[in-house]
Amino acid sequence: MAANMNPQTQTGLTTFRHFINGEYQGDSNGHFDKYRPSDGVLIGRVCEGGREEIDAAVRAARAALKGEWGRMPSERRAQLLHAVADEINRRFDEFVEAEMNDTGQPRSMMEHAFIPRGAANFKIFADLVKNVPAEAFRMDTPDGAGAMNYALRVPKGVVGVICPWNAPLLLMTWKLGPALACGNAVVVKPSEESPGTATLLGEVMNAVGIPPGVFNVVHGRGADSAGQFLTEHDDVDAITFTGETRTGTAIMRAAAGGMRDVSFELGGKNAGVVFADCDFDKTIDSFVRSVFLNCGQVCLGTERVYVERPLFDRFVEALKQRAEALKCGGPNEPGVTLGPLINAAQKQKVLSYYRKAVEDGATVVTGGGEPDLPDTISGGHWVQPTLWTGLAEDSAVVTDEIFGPCCHIAPFDSEDEVIEKANNTRYGLATTIWSQDISRANRVAAAIEVGITWVNCWFLRDLRTPFGGSKQSGIGREGGVHSLEFYSELRNICVKL
Repeated sequence: MAANMNPQTQTGLTTFRHFINGEYQGDSNGHFDKYRPSDGVLIGRVCEGGREEIDAAVRAARAALKGEWGRMPSERRAQLLHAVADEINRRFDEFVEAEMNDTGQPRSMMEHAFIPRGAANFKIFADLVKNVPAEAFRMDTPDGAGAMNYALRVPKGVVGVICPWNAPLLLMTWKLGPALACGNAVVVKPSEESPGTATLLGEVMNAVGIPPGVFNVVHGRGADSAGQFLTEHDDVDAITFTGETRTGTAIMRAAAGGMRDVSFELGGKNAGVVFADCDFDKTIDSFVRSVFLNCGQVCLGTERVYVERPLFDRFVEALKQRAEALKCGGPNEPGVTLGPLINAAQKQKVLSYYRKAVEDGATVVTGGGEPDLPDTISGGHWVQPTLWTGLAEDSAVVTDEIFGPCCHIAPFDSEDEVIEKANNTRYGLATTIWSQDISRANRVAAAIEVGITWVNCWFLRDLRTPFGGSKQSGIGREGGVHSLEFYSELRNICVKL
């Protein structure tokens, strides 16, 4: 990593600085510590952004819109975004290392999914914008000459981008790609837990020639810090956020003050539905991923599983065996299949639900505590992969989003019963349905109140399709033209002929 991004202090720690108007800036507002989740070692200090830094970033973004970026042809913008993706891939190992340090997840996950997808988002949306048609209508007028109406798609302006920590680069560029492709300028507030790739991306933007002020990063936390000051800023035109529902509610209150558009992808308590006629081996393989991937810290993951009764015992035993075969370890250790939780607070939250499950009368199928680990990673934020049965549907373990490597498994006897149970939640993000009866799978899919349903698969994404949740799982849709609808405005021009 370049010296101007992360200058080393005398203690050897990395300093993650703000990136404003094309330059890395210091920590006039103080800083906070950054620990590595896999072993709990202090690895850096993150600059704390205040009103001054947010003001500077928003001013820089506004100036970029009035300058070169605002006048730039869309074809040139697309070329630059392709160059951003290529530069990320050229510096691939640096992005992998930064993300492993931030999240503690296995190298294989970074190399084969999160970093490649994070880079690809720039190209996907750059190409999409070039091929989106605009409306045009010929109309009659009283004098018979007629008029022509046509629509222009224009940038929304300055967009505040507030990112989560569970897939930092991928989920950040999922927003940056369409925002920049549409011609907006952005102020990014990364999660305080994952400053690495957002900071490194500033170097990439400079290297390929993205004009100063187009991409800005202000680090910090939420309340009384960069997050709050960004959402309250009256010169921010739109706010997009991925994270927990409670934070989304606070952002929405702040955004209402200036009538800003919002796009939210929030929490979930996703149900999986397994019918007895499923392809059993493929089903188990999928649930190993949807329950335990990223240590369960996936908004689309499965924390409730409903299995048709004839298959229930076999399913529970098979998933138990697979859970117990998962290997905890540092991100560079060969064969690791389960990383840590993001921080100590998240670990305590997850363990509190582990205890609550027992208090509520759950049968602990496997796990339920902390694993025995070697001294090299014993300071990390580790919990056991955990499965339960036997809980009532109103148990907090069944109703609350835990965001850990765990799920509750319950039997069902009919379609109507499982649909009612799957919908008995304040969330509505995703579900996965397993059956070889495609007609039945489609009936159930149509009846479950979520934004995303997978049938006989999970996490299979065509990036042109709408992505988002219902109920308390979000507002709006991202993906394909749906992203462009949020990050741009349509202006109608009527020309009298």
